[in-house]
Amino acid sequence: MNFFGDIPTATWLIALFGAFCLGFSKTGFPGLAMGNVLIMAELFGAKPSVGIIVPLLVVCDLTVYPLFRRYSSWKELMPLLPPTFVGLAAGYFLLDHIDEANARKGIGLIVLLMFALQLARLRLGQALAMLPKSVGFRWGSGMMIGTSTIMANAAGPVFSIYALVEKMTKETFLGLGARCFLLVNILKLPLVANLGLINTESLKIDLFVLPGIFAGIFIGRKVIQLVPQKLFELLLYLFSFVAGLRLLFF
Repeated sequence: MNFFGDIPTATWLIALFGAFCLGFSKTGFPGLAMGNVLIMAELFGAKPSVGIIVPLLVVCDLTVYPLFRRYSSWKELMPLLPPTFVGLAAGYFLLDHIDEANARKGIGLIVLLMFALQLARLRLGQALAMLPKSVGFRWGSGMMIGTSTIMANAAGPVFSIYALVEKMTKETFLGLGARCFLLVNILKLPLVANLGLINTESLKIDLFVLPGIFAGIFIGRKVIQLVPQKLFELLLYLFSFVAGLRLLFF
């Protein structure tokens, strides 16, 4: 049995799993979103997958924001917004000048550089103690988040490393991330639509895989409540490192 024309049932089942990974990632495991990015690109093509994923991200963010909003505030997010908006604009224009392969490698390199920066901070201690309070670090992080989210839907690992450097608790990470990505992904909608990537067919696919999104959020929320802070930080390191390697080399 096929759905929506000639696309096999197996393809839809895999797409549902990709949506599940996306929903699960929004509850505190951002590296898992790479699973959705890779699956959708493989099934439907790299550029069309962007138009499929962005509306799903908005649905995810609208769903998880009420769950995690008590853990942070919009005031805490404000310093990160200006550089994020600059990065968003820069990434939009960069899409016209570099191909997807180079964009993915660039974002992977950004993630790994931030990962290395955090390891250096842990190793050097006092020498980099002021890094989280640095305006340059905040602007660099925000621009990387904005650029990576529009070019490859890959800002999760970048935000994870930023959160680790800032020594955010698990709860603050969830609350601040929910606000940041809700706003950024809503802003991405008209930009991606302007590129012709959101259309009737992409929205049909979104509608079909929505159950996977909600299942991932439901199960992920249960799991995150059982994860201690130290294990949570270790998982963020692991997911970010693997996601960076995947973007850079594969």
